[in-house]
Amino acid sequence: MSNFAIEITNLTYTYPATKEPALKNINLQVETGQLLGIIGANRSGKSSLAYTLAGVIPHLYQGEFSGSVCVGELDTREHSVGELVRQIGLVLQHPTHQLSGARHTVFEEVAFGLENIGVERKRMKMRVDNALTQVGLSDFVERSPYQLSGGQQQRLMIAAILALAPPILVLDEPTSFLDPQGTAQIFALLAKLRESGHTIVITSQRLTWLAETADRVVALADGKIVMDGTPRDVLASPKLKEIGLRWSRFTQVGAQAKERGLWDVQTPLPVTFDETVEGLKNANLA
Repeated sequence: MSNFAIEITNLTYTYPATKEPALKNINLQVETGQLLGIIGANRSGKSSLAYTLAGVIPHLYQGEFSGSVCVGELDTREHSVGELVRQIGLVLQHPTHQLSGARHTVFEEVAFGLENIGVERKRMKMRVDNALTQVGLSDFVERSPYQLSGGQQQRLMIAAILALAPPILVLDEPTSFLDPQGTAQIFALLAKLRESGHTIVITSQRLTWLAETADRVVALADGKIVMDGTPRDVLASPKLKEIGLRWSRFTQVGAQAKERGLWDVQTPLPVTFDETVEGLKNANLA
């Protein structure tokens, strides 16, 4: 059995009625249990890549698709979205776009997917309770999903996916509409899920949080992978500016300190708060 949860080979995809591919010859392997961050400017292909992992492309979006995408042992071309959901769960950018609108309570919302795949009631309750506990919403079971904050709604959507028990989670810009507290809660949850054995792929512009949480970062530009490495290698690279992204505030502080002779030239630029403090302290001591 492969050690890879995800294997993408020579993937190229073009949306209907467009000429330029959204994804161009993507080759990517994600190890089981890894938390992979995917970054890129608008229209770089991040969301398109997330949709191919969950089978939304090519099953719900048509267009021209070549190459292969395998999640677990399943080729996404050969299995329906309904079959793939047991292997991989997709969380969208805006939580209200995934709320069913057909259920009145948090408990019912999480149970909705289990009802659709025929899980019997006793097992359903156990799985819903466990999922809500994992995301910290066990005290909200009787509340309406529309009475939750944005961050709570996003955690609710993650719970709905977790209840289906897929080993792989894909999240497309899940913190775009959240405040700092909601963002912190989502990344803390993802770190905890990674520790429990889940494989996680997240597209995000939150470079500071990716630096703290991700095992690996891939950068996309114009539908192609242009960087792939550790958070330090990618997030402190000068190439970020070339693909329309800016360094995080911590990397910028390190670069400014280096220009003023306040940073050891042998020390890599920081990507986290702790690295920034340590780098400045060591430079001052020198």
